[in-house]
Amino acid sequence: MFTALQLGPHPVGPKHFEGDGRTPEGHYTIDRGNPRSAYHLSLHISYPDASDRAYAAAAGRAPGGEIFLHGQPNAFGPVRAPGDWTEGCIALTNSEIEEIWQRVGDGTPIDIEP
Repeated sequence: MFTALQLGPHPVGPKHFEGDGRTPEGHYTIDRGNPRSAYHLSLHISYPDASDRAYAAAAGRAPGGEIFLHGQPNAFGPVRAPGDWTEGCIALTNSEIEEIWQRVGDGTPIDIEP
């Protein structure tokens, strides 16, 4: 379905804290889209939820946020950025995010699994 998803620099394990370079794992919702982002389209994921915030708070840390499904950086044009380069988002090819963008709306559930 999708080819070579790109994640953060530490892609193994769930996101717990701001700046950990990981992607959230679990049940979330697509809660808004941004056609004018710095990346080719972006769909916001509802991270952090209450349990994510509680986990981070118990450790005295911030959970982070602003996690998106998105395409490649606009500055790259049609070229794909190499490697795992996001800060916890899920990057896809531009054509893949276009397909998702057309099929989902606000409130669509998303399960992010390892």
